Amino acid sequence: MKNWSEIFKRAELEKWAVPHFNISNLEQLRAIITSCVKLKSPVMIGTSEGERRFIGGRQAVALLRAFREETGIPIILNADHHKSFEAVKEAVDAGYDSILFDGSALSFEENVKTTLRVMEYAKSKNPEITVEGELGYLRGSSEILNEKIKLEASDFTNPDQAREFVNLTGVNRLAIAVGNIHGISLDEPMLDFERIRAIHEKNIDTILVLHGGSGISDGDLKKAINVGIRNVHINTEVRAAYTNALRKSLVNHPDDVTPYKIFPPVSEAVQALVEKKLVAFGSINKI
Repeated sequence: MKNWSEIFKRAELEKWAVPHFNISNLEQLRAIITSCVKLKSPVMIGTSEGERRFIGGRQAVALLRAFREETGIPIILNADHHKSFEAVKEAVDAGYDSILFDGSALSFEENVKTTLRVMEYAKSKNPEITVEGELGYLRGSSEILNEKIKLEASDFTNPDQAREFVNLTGVNRLAIAVGNIHGISLDEPMLDFERIRAIHEKNIDTILVLHGGSGISDGDLKKAINVGIRNVHINTEVRAAYTNALRKSLVNHPDDVTPYKIFPPVSEAVQALVEKKLVAFGSINKI
């Protein structure tokens, strides 16, 4: 596996972001990897707790290993938004390369305490594993939301508290709340770019992560990257591209029962989305 600390150092120096896409199946994974090979981009592949259990933890690890060996591009498998120590343990034991412990719903003290426990266990099993923490609360869910999401002032990450959290836990990456949400709501999220800048200035050696990248304009994503974001997560848009194309393919070929004939236009739709995001993130031609 490539040296990911060097990849993120380069991203920081050149002001671009490493892409992170969630998957639920092989078709999505293959489409994402195909796009990253084509545009020469490193990539993080994520599975939530539900996605990991659907695919199988060890199966996901084996799939990523196979693609990594076949393509030679930097690929890392991340356990995305795992919300308990027990869930993290399952992913670590399965062989994941990276962990996000999401303690954002906990008190600051409890979040720090459990993140430290996660760090200790993960590093004891694999010294090279990377660990992400989360501070600030992201509303919504990874789906098309038929409502506007109202944010509270308490949802946003405090720059000083972010510095304290990183100092206390030693996490490699920090997911922050700066106006972003999970899913795609009726209105586009309004990112607090000055807050991102302030958090970045206080945590210059920590990789800042923007979750909920779906539904945010490419222009705003570029602005966020310019002021300090180095990792952007996309999930809902991948799901939507995949599902909408699959529905259309089934309608267009009602008598076809051969999956490998039904899925090509589905893969093409996911690839088109991924390639568009890679350009916005500035991660093309980086390997």
